[in-house]
Amino acid sequence: MITLEQIREWYNLPLTTLIFRAQATHHRHQDPAGVQLCTLQSIKTGRCPENCAYCPQSAHHETGLADVPLMNDEDIITKAQQARAGGASRFCMGAAWREVRDGPQFDSVLRAVEGVSALGLEVCCTLGMLTQPQAERLKSAGCRVYNHNLDTSREYYPQIITTRCYDDRLRTLENVRAAGLEVCCGGILGMGESVDDRLKMLAELAALEPQPESVPINALVPVAGTPLAERDPVDPFEFVRIIAVARLALPKAIVRLSAGRTEMSAEMQALCYLAGANSIFLGEKLLTTPNPDSQEDFQLLQRLGLHALDPEAARKIQAAAPACELENAR
Repeated sequence: MITLEQIREWYNLPLTTLIFRAQATHHRHQDPAGVQLCTLQSIKTGRCPENCAYCPQSAHHETGLADVPLMNDEDIITKAQQARAGGASRFCMGAAWREVRDGPQFDSVLRAVEGVSALGLEVCCTLGMLTQPQAERLKSAGCRVYNHNLDTSREYYPQIITTRCYDDRLRTLENVRAAGLEVCCGGILGMGESVDDRLKMLAELAALEPQPESVPINALVPVAGTPLAERDPVDPFEFVRIIAVARLALPKAIVRLSAGRTEMSAEMQALCYLAGANSIFLGEKLLTTPNPDSQEDFQLLQRLGLHALDPEAARKIQAAAPACELENAR
């Protein structure tokens, strides 16, 4: 089992050594030049009852964000068709809900999941807390992955969110697993947390059994009107270190370079790929925050000699890789 002490030891290595070890792990467990291309679509925007300090969609913050009701399933499927045409292999749907409630709206989402799955796209949903029966309905409709982030460490979590607790998040992850869905779970850097908070979050993820298949690492996008609007950007090298440690601690996971890429240079993103990141989101927005232009992303991938990841081929590589990475990473 990977311990917090081991994670701290990795983090404190010389950066060149840390990236070397992360890259070696990446080659053992992943397609070393593959990057999964995803699209994240907000299907219901604003007026969320949660008070997440980073989120412009919270009803607790005055951010000027327009509220948009739940999209109908036909419009969602059209967006998914556009995402597929743009190169995405995974389509993620996010709704600004505290929790999933049974009824007509959830039924509409299930129809959308069926339609998107029929396009041949991997379907991921992030809809808030949900029960095991609801997770089972999502899986039956064609959903493959459920996203529910821990955001930060257990200790720092109350400084960011008070309308739910850390164990609420973990219970949803248990319900997702019990339903047979893959887990997408990560966090956000730059919210005022300490380095140790970041490492504790990774330790929490590494301790999940089984480990998450997807780990999104976000850099905070400060939004006017939220409590975190004045936060300084996370240090680029600290961000790269977390990507590298995530690769070592979760060797078979897809490590997603997520929010905050508009403020990252091409060189910083290249370092993230070198450290083990192997997924990005295409499209002009990530839910409500800006995202780089897709053409810029394709140009950078081409410059680096990277290619779009085939998810099924990647799963075969991961299945054949060693079960434990700890000894190899020492």
